Amino acid sequence: MEADGFVSRRTSVEPPSVDSRVGAAARAEIQWLGGRLLDATGGVVMALSPRIAGEPDFTTCLHRATPESSSAVEPEMDYEGLPTGVATSTHMLAGSVAGIMEHCLMYPIDCVKTRMQSLHPEPGARYRNIVRTEGLWRPVRGVNVLAVGAGPAHAVYFACYEKIKFSLSDAIHPGANSHFANGVAGCMATMLHDAIMNPAEVVKQRMQMYNSPYRGVLDCMGSLLRHEGLASFYRSYTTQLTMNVPFQALHFMSYEYLQELLNPHRQYNPSSHVVSGALAGALAASATTPLDVCKTLLNTQEVQAIHVVQAEAAAAAGGVSATAPGSRHISGLGEAFRTVYRMGGVPAFFKGVQARVIYQMPSTAISWSVYEFFKYVITKRQHERRLRGDGDK
Repeated sequence: MEADGFVSRRTSVEPPSVDSRVGAAARAEIQWLGGRLLDATGGVVMALSPRIAGEPDFTTCLHRATPESSSAVEPEMDYEGLPTGVATSTHMLAGSVAGIMEHCLMYPIDCVKTRMQSLHPEPGARYRNIVRTEGLWRPVRGVNVLAVGAGPAHAVYFACYEKIKFSLSDAIHPGANSHFANGVAGCMATMLHDAIMNPAEVVKQRMQMYNSPYRGVLDCMGSLLRHEGLASFYRSYTTQLTMNVPFQALHFMSYEYLQELLNPHRQYNPSSHVVSGALAGALAASATTPLDVCKTLLNTQEVQAIHVVQAEAAAAAGGVSATAPGSRHISGLGEAFRTVYRMGGVPAFFKGVQARVIYQMPSTAISWSVYEFFKYVITKRQHERRLRGDGDK
């Protein structure tokens, strides 16, 4: 007998006779086992209680078993969240490789950008045929010091960013992305990154200038120490922070926002990392170009710019130079801003903006792609190791 989806234990059970709410929806084989109806996956469809005297001939409870509860499901790999079992040094290695590749591959364009930002370029300087006029290795002169600085700087940079981002995100919006957390994490990571990277940037830009008087990296470092002191390596640090903090905040927030649009499930998707990194880098680079021009001036200490500053100081002192030639240096963001404006007006603040955007787009794309790839490989290996450990148990 059948009534309202119930089946008497005296009646033979066949799949076509089961209630459509169960049988038609499941479309699965029904089995009878010890007072229960089981579907093909082993999930309980119906349970019949033992008959007690004085009670109706049958009593049932309907159950809908989900695939997760009916079978062992392999735990999903959380790619976006870095595995907790992996040491911080492993993540630092991924960031270090990403930073070295980013800076070394884009170094020739960075050389062109530095020269384009010169406030008083040498007449013989060329941007389009540096190799022809100055030799094959001229565009990569100084790349070794940048590689040495970029490794540890980016290792600290990415490790700090990941740690702060997830800690703040969990505190502000548990389980969700927080643009505020991304921005704060980017700013904090930048402060540590620039403290390591700034000396390398100074030496690099001195080597990149046209007719650079230095024979090599060690000669440049020794000359700076002898003539300008240890402070010369950090003369542009505050300016670099003033530039890089908004740059990285805008960069990280743009990247994470674009990832939400292009890769909402946060899976490993190389094309989305490339596009997001390139667009975020271009936007941040164009917005912070004026500060980058000032940073370049503080790092290179152009002779013509120093002459302008000395002439103004002499005029203010009544026509007598207050300092000996060569002893005056441009220091501080305010003085750099005034010097740039006096020598070229507002357009001077956007010198080399094209080269800066062209440099930053592939640079950030390379950096994010390499880092996300290493993060994916690390996470995947940790996930597989965890599964093998569970299987051995």
